[in-house]
Formats: sequence, C-alpha cells, structure tokens
Amino acid sequence: DTSLTEVNSFSPSVPISPSSMINQYKFEDGPELRDLFITVDDPESHITAIETFITYRVVTKTTRGEFDSSEYEVRRRYQDFLWLKSKLEEAHPTLIIPPLPEKFIMKGMVERFSDEFIETRRKALHKFLNRIADHPTLTFNEDFKIFLTAQAWELSSHKKQGPGLLSRMGQTVRAVASSVRGAVKNRPEMFTEINNYMETFSQKINLLDKIAHRIYKEERDYCNEMKEYGPIHTLWSASEEAIGDSLKGLAGCIERCCRATERRMAGLSEHLLPMLHEYVLYSEILMGVLKRRDQIQGELDSKVDALANKKTEKDLFSEEIGKLEDKVERANNALKADWDRWKQNMQWDMRSTFTNVAENNLRYYEE
Repeated sequence: DTSLTEVNSFSPSVPISPSSMINQYKFEDGPELRDLFITVDDPESHITAIETFITYRVVTKTTRGEFDSSEYEVRRRYQDFLWLKSKLEEAHPTLIIPPLPEKFIMKGMVERFSDEFIETRRKALHKFLNRIADHPTLTFNEDFKIFLTAQAWELSSHKKQGPGLLSRMGQTVRAVASSVRGAVKNRPEMFTEINNYMETFSQKINLLDKIAHRIYKEERDYCNEMKEYGPIHTLWSASEEAIGDSLKGLAGCIERCCRATERRMAGLSEHLLPMLHEYVLYSEILMGVLKRRDQIQGELDSKVDALANKKTEKDLFSEEIGKLEDKVERANNALKADWDRWKQNMQWDMRSTFTNVAENNLRYYEE
C-alpha cells in the first residue's frame, strides 16, 4: 500500500473520473493526426541446422509522401528489432528510445518459444514500433523507414553498411570510460533534478514490479487450489444424501470463483505486468540517456579547461568549443522536449493501468 501511494506522487494533480478515464486515454497524437499505422502479428517458427528463431509479420500503412507505397508487409526477427534500436540510439543519443523486451526471459516465468512467450513478445514488439511511430522525431528516422519497408535481403545489405562489431565495441568502451571520470562540473540544474527523479522512480517501479509478480503468483496458486476443491465437493455430494444439494451448490460456487479469479489474473498479465516491466526498462534507458548527455557536456568542459590552461592554440580550440557548445545545446533541447513528452505518457500509462486494475478488482469482488 505504501508503494502504491508513493508512486502516485509521479502523477499530475488533475481530477479524473476513474470510470471514464480508460476510454479517454490515447496517445499524445490522436488517431485523427496519425499518418503511420503499424501492426506486428503472425509469428512463425524457423528451424535451421544451427538455430531456431521466430519471425513476425510487420504490416505498415501510411499516407506519407516519402514512402513509395501506401502499404508494406515484411517479416522481421528479434535481432532486426535490436538493430533498429541500436541505430536509433546511435543517431539520437539524447532521445528516449522505447525499450525492447529482453532477449532472454526470467527463469521460471514461461518456456521460451511457448505460445505465451511468443504472444507476450509480439505485443511488446508491436508497442515498440508504435511508440517510435508516435514519436515526433524518431518516426522520420531513415533506418526506421528501411526497417518497415525493405525486404529481408535489402535489410541485410543495409545492415552491412554500418560500423563493424569492433568499432561499436570501441565506442561503447569510450562512452563507459568517459561516464566514470567524475561528476560534470557545469551540468544544468534541470538535468540534476531529472537524474534524482529517475533514481527514485527506478527504485519504486522495480519494487512495484516485484510486488505485482508476487501478487500474480499468489493468485495463480490460490486458483490452482480452488480447482481441486470443486470436484472434491461434487464427489462428496454423491455419498451424502442429506447435504448433497448443499455440497453441489458449494462446488458450483467454487467453480464460479475460479473463473472470476482467472479473469482477474488475465487482467494482471495483460495490462499491469507488461506496463510495469516496460517502465523498469525505461528507467534503465533514461539513466543511459542522462549519462550520454553528461558525456557530451564533459567533452565540452575538458576543452574549456584545456583552453584556459593554454595547452594548445587558442584559435583552434575556440572553434572546437563553439561546435561543442552547439552540440550540448542540441542535446539539452532534445532531452528536455523528450523528457516532458515521456513523463506525460508515463503518467497516463500509470493512471490508466492502475484504474483498469481497480475496476477489475471491483468486478471480481462483486462476482
């Protein structure tokens, strides 16, 4: 209860009617403003001599002039989605790139390649692409367009044009090394506040994620136990003539409770658990974005220090500093705009999902 109360502090103090809020919720850009619609469906298993993998159909419908056609249908595997995410991060280091589901799932949850796992991943991949499509900047990224439109061989050829593995590893090592050199001296107060906010948010969302999984497990165990009691009372009624009707009635009541509990569990697994886990991943992404912003700021600070110490020619360094100042300003402006947008969407996601859970709980107890 304390955790649920605390996380409410992230929501704006705007009065909302719980019964109508679900129907009011929509993306920041309403359907009437959208010109790009993406669907991920039809998972298909592929078995080769060296691996087994799943591909998903990605159907795109659009009215944008930069597309050669109004509709595309391609098949993509998980590693293609990973490639797209890495290209978006490379092109927009201080924008908040939507999270992908992890490659490997938590042990003990569901079997890999089971119907449940594949459907859970399909929904997450569908949301990933639509989050990008709804983003005012990412939606126009050229690699995103290629991902949606290129046939498999064309995408494979395009991937080979990017930096090699060793180059990417080198960039990662430099980024990590830069991020641990110490605190940035001239970080604007706003980004310190965002960093503090995200540290608290990360703690709370991880706690809520654990609580939600524990509740789901307890509900599942409770439901499995109830399923055993129904048949027992039915059998018992056959040998107890005096109370046979009462025992049959109790068996029917237990069966109805089982169905109600299963519907409640479905609501948790389809709405609450995916939303919480998505924002667990978002919290990690945002901390990475803040580190990349600090890295750009740190590069500028080091150049300014070098100029002050006259370690090199002033004219040359002044020109470099001017370029870095522009780079820092662009990074700051990009993150500021994306932060406001992300926070607003997060608050609506939290409100809509928790209201949905509350309404499901009301129906469950009424039943």
